[in-house]
Amino acid sequence: MKPDAIIVGAGPAGLSAARVLALAGRRVLVLERNPEPGGLPRFAAHLGWGMLDFHRLWLGPRYARALVEAASAAEIRTHASVIALHPGGGLEVSLPGGRERFSAGAVLLAAGIREMPRAARLLPGTRPWGVISTGAFQEMVHAGGMRPFRRPVVLGTELVAFSALLTARHAGIRPAAMIEEADRITARRPGDWIARHVLGVPVFTGTRLLGIEGKQRVEAIRVAGPRGEQRIECDGIVLSGRFVPEAALARNGHLVVDPATQGPAIDNHFRCSDPAFFAAGNMLRAVEHSGAAALEGRTAGLAMLKALEGRLPAGNGIPVEAAGELRYVFPQRLLPGDALLRLQARSARAIRGMLRVMVDGRTVQSREIRVLPERRITLRLPPDLVRGAGSVRVELS
Repeated sequence: MKPDAIIVGAGPAGLSAARVLALAGRRVLVLERNPEPGGLPRFAAHLGWGMLDFHRLWLGPRYARALVEAASAAEIRTHASVIALHPGGGLEVSLPGGRERFSAGAVLLAAGIREMPRAARLLPGTRPWGVISTGAFQEMVHAGGMRPFRRPVVLGTELVAFSALLTARHAGIRPAAMIEEADRITARRPGDWIARHVLGVPVFTGTRLLGIEGKQRVEAIRVAGPRGEQRIECDGIVLSGRFVPEAALARNGHLVVDPATQGPAIDNHFRCSDPAFFAAGNMLRAVEHSGAAALEGRTAGLAMLKALEGRLPAGNGIPVEAAGELRYVFPQRLLPGDALLRLQARSARAIRGMLRVMVDGRTVQSREIRVLPERRITLRLPPDLVRGAGSVRVELS
């Protein structure tokens, strides 16, 4: 098959884009490096999936199957690892039978995110077996039928950390504690109340890891917090969060990468610096839940259709900059059309301040805002506000 469009990644964003393109009659090839399509939800056998895109409340594996079924008109090839991007929509792919070259008029990068491993986190202490990521933990339990721990500690309190607690409960595992360095949990409350009083897991905020103990496998951790130093006996550590976009292909290739998001820089049509490439979902930043990633994939798929039909506006666009307490803002370029322009940003810390949008140094929007880290900030700009502008700056101070 000579594809019109290629999707790299068969998770919620990639499969949602593939569905849009295939239903429009386009020849779509989806490349997935894992043995099965469906992404992370395959290993998260708890409720909370499918609400935004399918308007259902499903277990993760059921949601993954629905994504694959919805994109069944596309060709999905597993065990397919993209190893290089080439200008103009070219890909070099490693397959079980060897390397192949593919190309298409539109290519979507939707490889998602990965959790930062122990080495990158610079965790102190000995190096026994039993320090694994949430993704590895869930795959061991749900795909491998394993029970790797009896009393692990969950390090982090992002939404995925609570998914790890539910996975543990499913496997009959009772975590010894959940640890968070910040003064409050990263996920929305009452997540900490649910952990303590429903799941029976102590949650320690304002607490940092001092060291890991154990020779052959994890035996305990030492932490320091409001109660001083203490030792918590455990037989494993589940590393939660600290996600980064799976953007090595973009970084090592010709696409522009935003150092703030660590993902490809895009315009408001999800188009990368090479107009043959698009990016959507958590490839763009860390981290959104699967429903938001799926909706982004759907929107990117519609933009790809327009690109294949020659209906997307050309040009470099107006650069967008994040300032003050904002960690990042994207899209990083705006091409004004007739529709509202949508920006997303995140704060570097918990703050109550003034959010301003400035066009060529002039404030065009401002509002008082109270935000927490990892909370999405959404702005909508009428295209007339930025049409003909030289720069857009979004500032939180």
